[in-house]
Amino acid sequence: MIRPVVTKRFFLRQPSTEATQADLDIAQDLADTLEAHRNGCVGMAANMIGQRKRIIAVIDEQGSVLVMLNPKLEEATGPYETEEGCLSLEGLRTTQRYARVTVSWQDRQFESHKGCFSGRVAQAIQHELDHCDGILI
Repeated sequence: MIRPVVTKRFFLRQPSTEATQADLDIAQDLADTLEAHRNGCVGMAANMIGQRKRIIAVIDEQGSVLVMLNPKLEEATGPYETEEGCLSLEGLRTTQRYARVTVSWQDRQFESHKGCFSGRVAQAIQHELDHCDGILI
């Protein structure tokens, strides 16, 4: 189900809690909402659809929606400064990101994964992890 995008900063600044099996509908709604906004958005976190759960979704290198439950940044290399926008906020903001990141997460079957990402996908993952931590750029 496509959900409205939350723009209230107070809500977005609240850290998210761990996702559980009971949150799989949220993961699907997040994927559906990202797909609906694909033309102007490369990633979303669950708090952007009103759910404070550690779930993110990004458009991967193949153009598919990759859903990550309980993602955790394990390693980051190659810091750089960039400007980013956010579907929940107006305008662009300057922030620091890393060119290459290693992330661990669970899929929707709660199987564990670990992967290395670079470029646009790495940047999107970092942005959404900030959302999970209540950090707004």
